[in-house]
Amino acid sequence: MNIIQFETQDQQRAIGIVENNTVKPVNQVTTVRDLALMAIENKLSLEQQIDQLGFASENYDYAQLLDNLQVLAPLDHPDTAHCFVSGTGLTHLGSAATRDKMHQQNAADTASVTDTMRIFQLGIEEGKPADGKVGAQPEWFYKGDGSIVVRPGAELPMPHFAEDGGEEPEIAGLYVIGPDSKPYRIGFAMGNEFSDHIMERRNYLYLAHSKLRFCSYGPELRTGELPKHLVGISRLRRDGDVIWEKEFLSGEDNMCHSLTNLEYHHFKYQQFLKPGDVHIHYFGTATLSFADGMQTQVGDEFEIEMKEFGHSLKNKIAHTQPELPTGSVKTL
Repeated sequence: MNIIQFETQDQQRAIGIVENNTVKPVNQVTTVRDLALMAIENKLSLEQQIDQLGFASENYDYAQLLDNLQVLAPLDHPDTAHCFVSGTGLTHLGSAATRDKMHQQNAADTASVTDTMRIFQLGIEEGKPADGKVGAQPEWFYKGDGSIVVRPGAELPMPHFAEDGGEEPEIAGLYVIGPDSKPYRIGFAMGNEFSDHIMERRNYLYLAHSKLRFCSYGPELRTGELPKHLVGISRLRRDGDVIWEKEFLSGEDNMCHSLTNLEYHHFKYQQFLKPGDVHIHYFGTATLSFADGMQTQVGDEFEIEMKEFGHSLKNKIAHTQPELPTGSVKTL
């Protein structure tokens, strides 16, 4: 089942399931978070809870909702400070080569082993442990709270100090923390984990800085288990023309970590288990236009497509105004 959150013409929130190009609104609930908390309370799956609530009589044209930018991210929190956006890197087979080149201190020394390759090799060896066992820790990063999420079709602001704005086509896990302080995965979504790869390339210790950018995911939330093998297409458009396009792979068959292992190493921290909170966790990628020498610019449009997730995710790069000039911090 694929679910979206959207705004009606009078700017009221609603959720609905997508069937072809039709959106069928769900009765009684207006957010996916509320739907998930209701399902947890009633000990039902998300699909069972939707079936129990039923549907409104009026349907919506999905393409029109997207064109009008009425489709929201498929999971959010009314208080953006209680939505955590994070991710893991070096999780996909093939993802280490580009990162290793970026982080080589001495590119001519092919015998040197970078920390990037060490972390990746740990994933290969211990990233898919047996049931009940704890595997290797992945690389982990924080992107921000819910205020850095832009809806499908909206612009991705690039700060004035950014050196690059590059796409990262990924699958994200969407979670709600239940009243019992346990994480509940409500589904998956396609995502663009927008990052600054030039900053990261300067020094791998700048990875944390390079990830503090806006991002997008959706438009649809896919319930149930994630297929083991997924094939998508990532595109970069400039002035309406495709200037770069490449296939990307995801799903556990193409990863060196299991989802269970990645989820454990995120939610093992107690500060991520506050009842009612929402988590968006990106699972990584092995495909970047930056790795093929592409340099994006303001106005470029990213498109990420994967048939299992319905409609593609599109976002353009936009400038943003400087928020805090140097020397602005005042002493009280």
